[in-house]
Amino acid sequence: MSHATLEHVNYCTPDPSKTAAWMADVFGWKIRWQGDGGEGGRTIHMGGEHHYLALHCPSKKLQPWRKDYAMVGQMNHIGVLVNNLDETEEKVKSAGFTPVSHADYEPGRRFYFYDDAGVEFEVISYSGGR
Repeated sequence: MSHATLEHVNYCTPDPSKTAAWMADVFGWKIRWQGDGGEGGRTIHMGGEHHYLALHCPSKKLQPWRKDYAMVGQMNHIGVLVNNLDETEEKVKSAGFTPVSHADYEPGRRFYFYDDAGVEFEVISYSGGR
């Protein structure tokens, strides 16, 4: 049987450099690559050794994001697994974002936040992380 692993997700953000900066501060991620995103756009690959988010800003005007959990193909949120949820929540607050929808559930804990581009992130810990 073959094995498949999610390697990356590419999404649009109005300022890839600004997004990459807060991701480095909050999640400790690194820039894996950055450069021409095609057709005059800019892309930054931000993440770890085995996975990343491709932060893309096209040269054409971005359409406003619309929160609608009923659109085919729309990304609803990005889930990020962390070892210490409380520490990460403090970093999220320091970055200027507001954690919401906290929940303790089997097998872990979580909260959500929206970045300055309106992208929803779920931060999860299965290790207790207190």
